Amino acid sequence: MKSLPPLPQIIIEPIVRLALAEDFGVSGDLTANLLIPAEANGTLVMRARENGVIAGLQVAALTYALVDPAMRFKPQLNDGTTVKAGDIIAEIHGPSRSLLSAERVALNFLGRLSGVATLTRQYVERVKETGVRIAATRKTTPGLRALEKQAVLAGGGFTHRESLASAIMIKDNHIALAGGVEAALSTLKARADHMTRISVEVDTLEQLKTVLTYEPDVVLLDNMGPDELREAVSLIKASKYNHPVLEASGGVNLDTVKRLAETGVDVISIGALTHSAPNFDIGMDEA
Repeated sequence: MKSLPPLPQIIIEPIVRLALAEDFGVSGDLTANLLIPAEANGTLVMRARENGVIAGLQVAALTYALVDPAMRFKPQLNDGTTVKAGDIIAEIHGPSRSLLSAERVALNFLGRLSGVATLTRQYVERVKETGVRIAATRKTTPGLRALEKQAVLAGGGFTHRESLASAIMIKDNHIALAGGVEAALSTLKARADHMTRISVEVDTLEQLKTVLTYEPDVVLLDNMGPDELREAVSLIKASKYNHPVLEASGGVNLDTVKRLAETGVDVISIGALTHSAPNFDIGMDEA
């Protein structure tokens, strides 16, 4: 796994500041401030308590830096690294009060994001022989999208649409409110910027036939089973129109994803990568 480029700090700092403000409340860390001498220093290590994939080291490091610039956060690996239970993820040294005060927020970020990366890697491994891409969706935790999308990348997946402004994606309610799929596509073809990619969702093969005549960049095949997906792939291969990227989505799980990938689609998008990933268990121990 290649090292991922860091996210711009201007994106992640407001997220971390909000989390710290929530945890510090109006009085700060009462327990650490009353129990620990101000001059005390210490060292703790973050250790994996299960097997998985690590993500979120950048945001964990920033958490400590914002709590106390004297903190020294030393990662022992990179985002995207596979770990086993017992592996050390990072070493943190500095004022003992700050070590304790920043601990929970840093672990919350790392646990959440490593959970996303771990689940993503499981899906990626299931389809690795097919060449199909596993992609996240916009079903992310409000306020955490940039971090969760980065975690999907760490797990070997792709991020799909980053926001409403990233691409045009026509879904069933757009079609209903725009007066039908043909009206929607005609309008967009006439008005969309030439640099903007267009994706359209269909849930029947008849809709697909109509959509292909407008030559969209991507067609999302919603809630289709393996047999119907194979028919869609065959239909597109036989079409005289430009072939769009074919994306399957809807109700995908670890048991079904390989069968769907083997139908010939290009991408499988999975909301569960971000909305249903279990937390990854990480502990903080004395060095």
